[in-house]
Amino acid sequence: MGAFVRNPVLARQAIALLCAHLAVCAGAYALAGWQAAASAAVAGLLSVGLFALFSIVRHREIARLSAEVDEVLHAGRRIDLSDCREGDVAILRNEVSKMTARLARTADQLEREKSALADALADISHQIRTPLTAVELMIPVIERSQSEEERSRWLHELDRMVDRVSWLVTALLKMAKLDAGAVRLQRRPVDAPKAVEAAVDPLAIALDMRGVDCVIEADGVETFDGDAAWTTEAVGNIVKNCMEHTPEGGRITVNLSMDAVACRIRIADTGPGIAEEDLPHVFERFYRGGVRSAGAVSEKDGVDAFRAQGFGIGLSLAQSLVSAQGGSLRASNLEAGGACFEITFPKLTV
Repeated sequence: MGAFVRNPVLARQAIALLCAHLAVCAGAYALAGWQAAASAAVAGLLSVGLFALFSIVRHREIARLSAEVDEVLHAGRRIDLSDCREGDVAILRNEVSKMTARLARTADQLEREKSALADALADISHQIRTPLTAVELMIPVIERSQSEEERSRWLHELDRMVDRVSWLVTALLKMAKLDAGAVRLQRRPVDAPKAVEAAVDPLAIALDMRGVDCVIEADGVETFDGDAAWTTEAVGNIVKNCMEHTPEGGRITVNLSMDAVACRIRIADTGPGIAEEDLPHVFERFYRGGVRSAGAVSEKDGVDAFRAQGFGIGLSLAQSLVSAQGGSLRASNLEAGGACFEITFPKLTV
């Protein structure tokens, strides 16, 4: 009877059923006498007894399920599915089990994302600290400059570093939006030659200052389905990376081709190429040619280290932008020397 005491709903249902049977017994007595009333009473008692037994069993099942859910919430134990049976309580048990399994997967995923976020924040802090350290080291150099020409040269270098820091912050914001799924990519015809030209144009002065030629070959290529702005961003990051690794007098070739399967953008340079041990990692975030840790550039290396090292973020951003459009980006070395990056936008997605 403890189940009826602890559960007022069951108690009310039992009382209502008992009252109904008493009414039936009274009606049977009035119509057919004591024998009919006795038969109705026996049938009523049996039905009330069966109801009480069923209710007690059901209450115990629900209580056990409640205790197991409490253990899942507070002790982290998983619900055992080995004793599942048919019935409405078993159905509820199965659904709760599915819910706890999904919650466990979600908790694991959140833990991994938390760890990844902590690593990303550490990497970003190192990335920003390196150029700021270089700027800090340049200030006393500028103050000690004896001639106006030397001062002007260092101020120009300082201005270039500030621009690079600005680019770093902008790139990190874009990557954060991509990671959060906040970037809305359009899906419409993109004029491939115009997108490539728009990517190369902002680098024209830098290419000229470095003495590097950039040639675009786009015979017969028209359009592909994608996002023009983000494609331009991706191509620009790759061309910029090639420019930084191509010596004076070198050449960057951007070749566009299209076949029945895909539109391909092939970017190749005449630089030293990519070391074999670096090829598997070139698209990793903050990877910089054999230096996987973002803090590998020592602060004491100062300005020289900042000049020599990139941020290791441009190629990773380019791959994210291409992948978000359903394309692919891969890197390789040319037989004649130099690095090669190939972007592929399939015409059909299977």
